Amino acid sequence: MEPQVNTTATLVTPRSVGIRFGLIGAVISIAYFLILNLAGLDITQGFWNWLGYVITIAILVFSHKYYKENGDGFMSYGQGIGIALWIGIISGLIYSIFNYFYIKFIDTSFLETVKDRQMEAMQDRGMSDEQIDQAMQFSSMFMSAEAMLFFMLFGSIIVTIIIALIVTIFTQNKNPEPAF
Repeated sequence: MEPQVNTTATLVTPRSVGIRFGLIGAVISIAYFLILNLAGLDITQGFWNWLGYVITIAILVFSHKYYKENGDGFMSYGQGIGIALWIGIISGLIYSIFNYFYIKFIDTSFLETVKDRQMEAMQDRGMSDEQIDQAMQFSSMFMSAEAMLFFMLFGSIIVTIIIALIVTIFTQNKNPEPAF
């Protein structure tokens, strides 16, 4: 009697892995945002900003590892970028929607806090009051919950792809015998 071979087993796809890790990334991003915001730390500058990039790199590395371990053991450069695209779309969409509701309904003073931090940073750089007023007028066009929703969504996708362009160089594992 011959052993049965499971021919209906489906391999993971870049989209399925990207969606899975996009959801994980969204949860981590929301938790990270809430922890830093409740602690009164600025997520947009310095160490905390760089830590966010490190988290993105880790999510990409783990997603690529998962793809290779649960697939055929290989991952092309394009597949790695495809995974990153889905991660960026899913995590960016969920995080942006969360952030919109947070800014619009939960912490309505959030944007004022951001503006105050920007003004302090400009003063620390020695900018004149006139330069600060001009910069704040320009940035106020982008300081609404709706604008932040748009910029966070597309920014998340773009940043994830840019990071993936580098990470995937190291995580790819080309199939030496590609299927034709």
